[in-house]
Amino acid sequence: MAELIDIESTATPLQGLLAVPDSGSGPGVIVIQEWWGLVPHIESVVDRFAAAGFVALAPDHYRGERTTEPDEAGKLMMGLKVAAAASDIAASADHLVRSGMLPIDKVGVVGFCMGGGLALLAPTVSPHIDCASAFYPAMPWPDYHPDWANYTDREALIHQAESDIPNTGADIARYAEEIGEHGGVATIVDYPGTQHAFFNSDRPEVYDAKAAGQAWDRMIEMFTRRLSGPFA
Repeated sequence: MAELIDIESTATPLQGLLAVPDSGSGPGVIVIQEWWGLVPHIESVVDRFAAAGFVALAPDHYRGERTTEPDEAGKLMMGLKVAAAASDIAASADHLVRSGMLPIDKVGVVGFCMGGGLALLAPTVSPHIDCASAFYPAMPWPDYHPDWANYTDREALIHQAESDIPNTGADIARYAEEIGEHGGVATIVDYPGTQHAFFNSDRPEVYDAKAAGQAWDRMIEMFTRRLSGPFA
C-alpha cells in the first residue's frame, strides 16, 4: 500500500505517495495526478504499479489540496506554475534514483489529463527521466514550452481519447513531430470511441475498460523495455 513520504526538494516542501513491490525493488515510475489532486484513483494507480513490480511515486503538486468539484479543480490546475511542477518532477526522479531500489538510474513518468501534459514535459526536465506515458494530455498553461531538444534518445507514448482530438490533436501531433526531429521517439495511439479520462475507473460515465486495459499493457511494455536493464 502507498505511504505518504517527504521528497527532498529545493523548492517548497514536497510530499508524495510511494508504493514499493514486495521484492523491495523494481523499475522506477513517477505518477502525475489529474487536476483533482492526489485523490484515491491516483493512489490506486500507484499501488497497481507496485503490484506489477514497479517502485512508484506520485508527488503532491497541490501540497495537500484536492477536490471533486470541476470549477475548483480548474482553478488549482491553472494556479500551477509549469516551472514549479517541473521542479517537483525532477525532485521525484532524484528521490527514486537515490533510493537504491532501481535497477538503473533512469525512471519513467505517467500522467493523466493535466498530468499527461506534465508527463510529456518530464523527459525534458531531468537527465534521469527516460520515457513518458501521457494519457489524454492537457496543456492549458501559457508557460508550457518544453525544450524538445532534451528528448534525444528518449521516448513518449501518448494515449489520445477520441473526444480530445478536435481540441488537442493538432498540438499533440506537432509535439510528436518535434520530439522525433530531436532524436526522440513519440508514438500517438488513438482509442476510438473513448472519452477524456477513459482510464479513470472512479468515473464510470467515461471509463472504458477495454481501452484502459490496452493502454496499461502498452505502457507497461514500454516501461519494462526501457527501465529494466542497462540504458541503451
